[in-house]
Amino acid sequence: MSKTDKRAVFAGSFDPFTKGHLDIVERAGALFDELWILVAKNNSKKNLFTPEVRKGFIEASVKNLHKEIQKKIHVDFFEGLTVDYMKEKKASYLVRGIRSAADIPFEQTVAWNNRALYSNAETVFLLSHPEHLAICSSVVRELIANGTSVENFVPEGMFSLLKLELEKIE
Repeated sequence: MSKTDKRAVFAGSFDPFTKGHLDIVERAGALFDELWILVAKNNSKKNLFTPEVRKGFIEASVKNLHKEIQKKIHVDFFEGLTVDYMKEKKASYLVRGIRSAADIPFEQTVAWNNRALYSNAETVFLLSHPEHLAICSSVVRELIANGTSVENFVPEGMFSLLKLELEKIE
């Protein structure tokens, strides 16, 4: 990769990865030369799946994307600050999905702090498509906890893996 390549990180707990996440990945993949999907540890969340399982969900999900986008995508996990990972990968862009105006104050504060910690960090906000506005990992986890099918909320490529993981938990 050259110095002018645009490298981005899309970080989240992705517990589990949803159709909304995949939509952001596909669109970010079209904008950047390289995109790292980072399964990050969030100390304020109790995760249903291990980082390794979540990484596998994402890898299965992106297999259905266009080949040109697939070859730009890397999936990884990291414990620490996202900006430290960005520095390690020489990424200057952090991709964040916005579902509603309510997300903006929090995301704005995080973006300012990231910039304070890493002057090259530029946050790029992608608005969710309307069909994905109500999809979030916490709702999917709640549906799972209540025995409701989540097939309409998670990418097709990972649904069979999700079912297998849920069988292990039960």
